[in-house]
Amino acid sequence: MKNATTEGKRYSYLTSEIEASYHEAALKFRLSDSAMRILYTICLKGEGCLLSDIVHLSGISKQTINSSLRKLEAGGIVHLETADSRKKKVYLTEKGKELAQNSAWRVLEIENEIFDSWSEAERKVYIELTERFLSSFKEKIKETKA
Repeated sequence: MKNATTEGKRYSYLTSEIEASYHEAALKFRLSDSAMRILYTICLKGEGCLLSDIVHLSGISKQTINSSLRKLEAGGIVHLETADSRKKKVYLTEKGKELAQNSAWRVLEIENEIFDSWSEAERKVYIELTERFLSSFKEKIKETKA
């Protein structure tokens, strides 16, 4: 078995630390990770966010998202409506809008503040390299035999 490269180890450490930081943010706002991801995704996508978008963009299993949505719905944070015969949309209630404003939007503002502190060239390189890594990773996973 090969050893991980120095860069691979560093990358793994950094991605783990980033995920841990988002977890800390969720805890700070007294939210589960899945609830925070749902609110975050709704803030990104806007009112009437498709349930399928939340599942896709959050990286969390559909079962976990559905379970978290039931809790948020029971707490008066969101309500779901049928968009057509097969799709559902998730809407924030007034209580949910207030919660999102005081949690997910604050995280988005922090992200924006960080990106705004970088030069345009730095942002461009970061996004391009991240996209390139993701594209290559997806392709290599497809090619990998189980």
